[in-house]
Amino acid sequence: MGVKTMLPSHELGFYALVVTCAVLYSGSGIFEASRDSMNRKAFRDGIKPGWHYFGRKMDVADFEWMMWFTSFRNVIIFTLSGHVLFAKVCSMTVPQHRAVVYMLYGMLAVLGSMGLTYLMIILSHCLILYSVALAKQKWLCYVAGLCCLASIKLEPFSSWQSGFVTGAFDLQDVLFYGGSGFTIMRCMSFALESSERKEGIFSIFDLLKYNFYLPFFFFGPVMTFDQFHTQVSTRDLHRKDDEMRNIRVHALLHVGAIIAVDIFFHFFYILTLPSDLKFVNRLSDWALAGLAYSNLVYDWVKAAVMFGVINTIARLDHLDPPQPPKCITMLYVFAETYVYDHIGENHDNVIKELMATIATFAVTTLWLGPCEIVFIWSVFNCFGLNFELWVQKFFQWEPLSKLEAKMSAATSRRIRAVFGAANFWAIVLYNILALNSLEFALLVTKRLLVTGFPVSTLSIWFITYCGVQLIKERERILAVEEEKSDKPKAE
Repeated sequence: MGVKTMLPSHELGFYALVVTCAVLYSGSGIFEASRDSMNRKAFRDGIKPGWHYFGRKMDVADFEWMMWFTSFRNVIIFTLSGHVLFAKVCSMTVPQHRAVVYMLYGMLAVLGSMGLTYLMIILSHCLILYSVALAKQKWLCYVAGLCCLASIKLEPFSSWQSGFVTGAFDLQDVLFYGGSGFTIMRCMSFALESSERKEGIFSIFDLLKYNFYLPFFFFGPVMTFDQFHTQVSTRDLHRKDDEMRNIRVHALLHVGAIIAVDIFFHFFYILTLPSDLKFVNRLSDWALAGLAYSNLVYDWVKAAVMFGVINTIARLDHLDPPQPPKCITMLYVFAETYVYDHIGENHDNVIKELMATIATFAVTTLWLGPCEIVFIWSVFNCFGLNFELWVQKFFQWEPLSKLEAKMSAATSRRIRAVFGAANFWAIVLYNILALNSLEFALLVTKRLLVTGFPVSTLSIWFITYCGVQLIKERERILAVEEEKSDKPKAE
């Protein structure tokens, strides 16, 4: 049944009412738990004094968020503002050389922040993978790239390389592994795109211009080489109608999201609470489910905001960067383009899909750093992706497809939403493994599926079903609007 299937407005209103009440009720439980735990000794590292306007402490458990928007905010703003300023001057004076200016500014920023030795390590990885690209063999590019990635993720090679970088400051490890990891993935993208080029190979100068684009250097995302090279080489820098207005609107939305998240952290300690299982175990099933769900939503919001800030700068540079990620890793563009889509093709064959997901999560596991929790997370997510295809194939089984054909489109949408709700909670449980801990994930699973059965289990399933229907309705509206906008173009 199509995505444009419509449900009665009163039914959708009921779903919205149910979801709203559930969120308010669950949120009140998390708020009370946060208020009661504000001065708890077990949380002293995760809860610090916040904005004095609120007179409350703030959840500071996420180092990445605090680094970006509190601890090193001024340094990051200063560095990226310098890039924007130089890029603007260059685009107005010598637009044909703007990629060179991006590269030089990026190299100077890396040199100033991490030192000459680190810059030499980065250049050595570029040189190694460029040499491999000369062979124009895809399998060799994959092997060499993954070996280089393993050299910064596995001991003793990781410590050996990081030992060359002298000095000590809070961001050093983050910048070292972030810059090195993304450099290797960009070099792999360059090598793979070069191997598909029929005539000759791109120069190492093209690789350096691609790799040292500062907004993407340390924290990603991975924009594939072919897209970057095409966009940065164009000399036509005219913007579309309302493009600057859209950039300003997106920038303001991201600033608003940052402020909103910081305010949220003063009242809801969703990141710190899961660290004390004894305390969390005293929460109601509703509050516990809301806590698990809010951790996943926060990670999506954080990824969208961080991508949004970087993407806004890239759009100012007349680039069309990747959209916010669909998962918790910033590697998703590379993994989808060169692994998942390459092996899985149209993602309709069970065997190819299994091979594609195994390969994708093998690369992702190496990227995140192999350890027990990452292995478990990868296995469950790999199973989840394949399970979605198995369910789809199950519904395509002739007896069931005939039965579904006899149903109304609305009934079919309701039945599929029931399975979608179960799959949604599977995604939540899979990912809180990586976002929090294995123990917290086991506690949530036990409370919702075992001790909370049947009342909590079925009621939360129903509320999630209502939420899935609202999401599907949003997708239906967008599909209808897109169809309307496409009709004048076709005419």
